[in-house]
Amino acid sequence: MPQSKTNPSPWLIRIFGRLKPQSIALILTMMAMVMFTGMAICIRKASTDLHILQVVFFRNLLACLVMIPIVSSSGFKKITMTKRPLYFLRALVGSVGMIAGFTSLTLISLAEATAISFTAPIFVTISASLILGEIIRTRRIFAIMVGFIGMLVIVQPGIQSITLGTALAFLAAMSHAINALIIKKLTKTETSQAIVAWMVVMLVPITFIPAVLVWEWPNLESWYYLWTLAIFGTFAHMCLTTAYSMVEITSLQPLEFFKLPLTALLAWIIFAEVPGIWTWVGGVIIFTSTTYITHREARAVDSSKPNHSSHQGKLL
Repeated sequence: MPQSKTNPSPWLIRIFGRLKPQSIALILTMMAMVMFTGMAICIRKASTDLHILQVVFFRNLLACLVMIPIVSSSGFKKITMTKRPLYFLRALVGSVGMIAGFTSLTLISLAEATAISFTAPIFVTISASLILGEIIRTRRIFAIMVGFIGMLVIVQPGIQSITLGTALAFLAAMSHAINALIIKKLTKTETSQAIVAWMVVMLVPITFIPAVLVWEWPNLESWYYLWTLAIFGTFAHMCLTTAYSMVEITSLQPLEFFKLPLTALLAWIIFAEVPGIWTWVGGVIIFTSTTYITHREARAVDSSKPNHSSHQGKLL
């Protein structure tokens, strides 16, 4: 059944002019990818002096403070919940994914963790078809197959052992994929502010419990990285949530692969990490195939699948 079009909000129009929703969604997704890369750097930096469970807790606590002026400027009515079970489900899944993902960044190289996160679009694409009824076209099926091959190239099961960091990175990818589908469901009736705000609000008590067990107060340098992490994370999720409200999830997923060269470059500059050759080979395999898919989907008239509701996912 055709769905009604979700137009960009006035706030987005002032920034991007009269660009098509597909173009705006692509730009917002790219912005989110840059900020998510910055998050990975901040997580690694903050975890040198703090236990990773505390980093997870402070990421959410400080994000709540970051959200206050954003929510107050647009009105607290914008964060009204109408789908409470989905919010709670997202918080539970998100806490697992966040703890697993943050921990993996301290155990394996940033480039490897990023490359493994590329498996999330595979789970999203398959699940979007089964749960949301989105159509998987031939090109997307091909992308899944090539992506799976790229994943095997990176992990090399049977040749090298799968470490705890690698396993946690995969767990985080699966959790993020489920979260992406929950977000897509929520954007049909909820605002971006509500989706992002309630996520961090609910995650504060959930992540506080394990953080207490390893508690120690952050030093000045740690506070800097924690605040930067919270700011990047908040705006990255708002950009991504808004993008999800405008177009079909699977048309945006290939942009995730922009993170690999960016992360590898920053990890080399900051941490002197040089990713292994197979991380690059696997990443390039996935990136090349999905870049072609993105180009074709962006040209397709029906690549945008707007929501049933006229409730727009406004950024601010």
